[in-house]
Amino acid sequence: MRYYINVFLIYSMLGYILETFMKTFFFKSMNNGILYGPWIPIYGFGTCIIIFIMRTIFNRFKVSRFLKIILLFIISTLTLTILEYISGHLIHLLTGKIYWNYSKLKFNIGHFIALEISIIWGIMSLIITYFIKPITDKIIKKIPSILTYLVSFLFIIDCIFTAFSFCY
Repeated sequence: MRYYINVFLIYSMLGYILETFMKTFFFKSMNNGILYGPWIPIYGFGTCIIIFIMRTIFNRFKVSRFLKIILLFIISTLTLTILEYISGHLIHLLTGKIYWNYSKLKFNIGHFIALEISIIWGIMSLIITYFIKPITDKIIKKIPSILTYLVSFLFIIDCIFTAFSFCY
């Protein structure tokens, strides 16, 4: 369980770094997250979901490396697109704001999802799984439990403050 908590926190922070980079250099009007702290939870949830699904599937069935890559791309693309769709609507429901809007993209389905972005999620899943995750897994093994608890506590406090800010 601590593994998934660390994955969630690390990839939420990496998502924040990625979106801050994108906002700084490419999309000035981009909104990078609803929380105050340096994390965007959709990246953490998405990574945890993909790792869990892939471990479940690939530990039960023997498949070739090529088929693993194809399955990972398809499953990740679909799963993360659904997560993005649900998250977009939930955030809109809670805040009354649209934090991302893909309606100008050619293959969009409303504000929150578009084929062009879904393909990016699939490619990012491959990059994370085969290049970034091996590095973060080594780091996670060295993270002391107290640090996991401390950062989790800070994340929860951030969520509480953010929730209160929606009320007032």
